[in-house]
Amino acid sequence: MPWRMAWQGIDAMSVTQAIAFASSLLPGVPAEEGRDDPRWRAVIEVGNFIESDPEAVWQFVRQWGNCPQEDVRDAIACCLLEHLLEHHFDLIFPRVERAVKEDPLFAKTFSRCWRFGQAAVAGNAEQFDRLKAWCKTGGGTWKRSS
Repeated sequence: MPWRMAWQGIDAMSVTQAIAFASSLLPGVPAEEGRDDPRWRAVIEVGNFIESDPEAVWQFVRQWGNCPQEDVRDAIACCLLEHLLEHHFDLIFPRVERAVKEDPLFAKTFSRCWRFGQAAVAGNAEQFDRLKAWCKTGGGTWKRSS
């Protein structure tokens, strides 16, 4: 179902509804070149709640940020994770650092992020850059989860 049809008639979607809808489309199949991808549109809709509901958005990012499908990780990184760090660096960065060091796929997701807002502030920028450098070098050995 195209994303426009799914949201037709809905004036205001809650974070729970946005996450449920996006989750129903993921991982899915990437759209053909040059066509709107409803999965990306749904992820962007989740991004509308970054400032007001960072906890819920973080849970969604953590769930999908280690998806084997690179296109999904790109959407999570570009549309959600870098903006969570932009607006909620102190809250989110320690979680990102932990996730990156536990999961090589999540490390790849974080590696796609750019510094904006709070992530670009002195002190935060250095932490961000150190973690990104750690990812590029493979970070040594990732912890295995049991």
